[in-house]
Amino acid sequence: MSTAQKPETKGQQTRTVSEFVEDIQALTTEIQELYCLDAIPWVIGYSGGKDSTATLQLVWNAIAALPPEKRTKTIYVITTDTLVENPIVAAWVRNSIKQMKSEAQAQGLPFEPHLLQPDFKETFWVGLIGKGYPAPRGKFRWCTERLKINPSNRFIRDVIRASGEAIVILGTRKAESTKRANRMKKLEAKRVRDHLSPNMNLPNSLVYSPIEDWQNDEVWIYLMQWENSWKYSNKDLFAMYRGASADNECPLVVDTTTPSCGSSRFGCWVCTLVSQDKSLAAMIQNDEEKEWMQPLLDFRKELDAEETRDRRDFRRRNGLVQLYDRNLEGEISVEPIPGPYIKEAREDWLRKLLTIEKQLRQTAPENMCDITLITLEELSEIRRIWLEERHEFDDSLPRIYQEVTGEEFKDPRPGADHKLLGSDEWSVLEEICVSDDMHLELMAKLLDTERQFKKKSKRVGIYDSLEKCFDTSSRSPEEAIKNAHLKRDLREAVIQGDIATVKEKVKQLTLGDAVDEGKAESDKPVTWGKMKFKK
Repeated sequence: MSTAQKPETKGQQTRTVSEFVEDIQALTTEIQELYCLDAIPWVIGYSGGKDSTATLQLVWNAIAALPPEKRTKTIYVITTDTLVENPIVAAWVRNSIKQMKSEAQAQGLPFEPHLLQPDFKETFWVGLIGKGYPAPRGKFRWCTERLKINPSNRFIRDVIRASGEAIVILGTRKAESTKRANRMKKLEAKRVRDHLSPNMNLPNSLVYSPIEDWQNDEVWIYLMQWENSWKYSNKDLFAMYRGASADNECPLVVDTTTPSCGSSRFGCWVCTLVSQDKSLAAMIQNDEEKEWMQPLLDFRKELDAEETRDRRDFRRRNGLVQLYDRNLEGEISVEPIPGPYIKEAREDWLRKLLTIEKQLRQTAPENMCDITLITLEELSEIRRIWLEERHEFDDSLPRIYQEVTGEEFKDPRPGADHKLLGSDEWSVLEEICVSDDMHLELMAKLLDTERQFKKKSKRVGIYDSLEKCFDTSSRSPEEAIKNAHLKRDLREAVIQGDIATVKEKVKQLTLGDAVDEGKAESDKPVTWGKMKFKK
C-alpha cells in the first residue's frame, strides 16, 4: 500500500491512503453537521493556492452532498487581490472566481465568491510612490495589513454586522511550520465549541480549519485524485506549483527522502520581506514563455537595494528629525533615521513602473497583454498626495505619465485639474531659490498652504499650518540634524539629572525647540518642564 509522505512533522507515523480516505469521509460528515447546526454564515478564505483550494473543494463536495432543502445559508468565498500579485497567479485566481460563480449557480449551491482589493488609498504604490514609504522590511512591514488583512477583515466585519456572528474557514495546517503548529494548538485550548477556535482579531467570529492535520502530499493526493468541484483544473494548479519550484519537480506519493513542491510560495512580486522571489524566478527559469516577466524581477531587485539613504529624506514623514544608534562595523554612530523617498526618487520609481508596464504589454502573451501594474485610481491618489500633502504644485505626475505612455493622463478625481499654482510658478521658485532645496520646499509649502486655505469659507487654523511649515522646512539639513543632537543630549542630561549640562544645552536651543525629541513619534509632545529629574 502506498503511503502519503509526512516529512514536516517529525515523530509522527505515516498513514495509508485508505486511512486518509477515511479521514476525508469523516471530515465530510463533520462539515455537513457543522453547516446544519445553526444559521451562522460561513466565510472561506481562498488564495488559489493548494491549501485553500483543497479546503474549499472539501467544503464544496460536503455541501453538494446535502439535500437542497438543507443548503440554507450562504457560504462566502473571499480572495484578496493585493494588486501586486504574481501576474500568473493573479490571472489564475480571477479566472477561478469567475468559474466558481458560474458553477455555484449551475449546481444550485449557496457559494458566493468575492474578489476583494485593498482601498485605493492603502495600496502598495500609493504607499511607496505617493507617501514615499521605503520598501518593506522586517522592522517596517507596512504592507501586509494594508494589502491583505484590512480588505478581508472589512468584509468579515460586514458579515458579522449583518448576522451577528461568522465562522471563518481557513486552509491553515500545523505541518506548515512549528510556529504555526504551536499557535494553532494554543487556540485549540481556548475552543468554546467543537472544532471551532476563537478568532483573536475579529470578535464574534470563530475559525474552522478542516485540513489542519493534513500533510503536504496528502493535500496533493486529494487535489489530484478528487475532481475539482467547480470544474477548474487542479492539474494546472499542480503544474503552476511545479513551474515555481527551482528543480521543476513536484512529487506526490513517494518515499520520505524525496522533497515535495509544497515549499513553493506565491506572493507579491514586489515583496522585499524575503531574500528573493524564488517562485517567480523559477517560473521564468523553467518556462521560456514566461520570460516576459523578467522586468518584474529586475524592478524588485532595485526595490530591495540595501543602501538608499541618498534617495530618502533626512527627516521622518512628519518633517521632524529623529536620531538612532547606527552600528557601523562595531562602532556606534548617532544618525537621523532615514525618512520617506525624496521627490526625485518617487518620480523615478513612477517613471520606471510605467515603463515596465508599457514593456510588458508589448511582450506578454495575448491573454496577458492588458496587464496593469498600477491603476488609474492609484495614480490619482498619488497625484493628490504630491499636490496636497507634499505641496509639490509643479504637478509632475501627468507629465511623467504622458512622457512614458504617450497618452494624456485623465484624472478621475472631480476638480483635480483646477489649480492656481503650476509648473510655471514652480520654475520661478527654482530660479529664486538657486539650488537651495530647503528654501524651495519652504516657499512651496507656504504658497500652497495659503492656496489651500483660500478655498475654504473659514480660514481657521491657517496660522498653525504656516507655523508647521517653518518648523519642518526652515533649517538646512545640517542645522536640523545638529538641533536634533542638542535635544537628544538635553533629554539624556535631564534623565541623568545633570544640571550643568541641562543649562548649557538649553542656552543653545530656542524656546520652541525645548521639547522632547519623542515628538518625532508622538502627536502629544512632552515639554521639558513636565519631565522629572532622577536626582
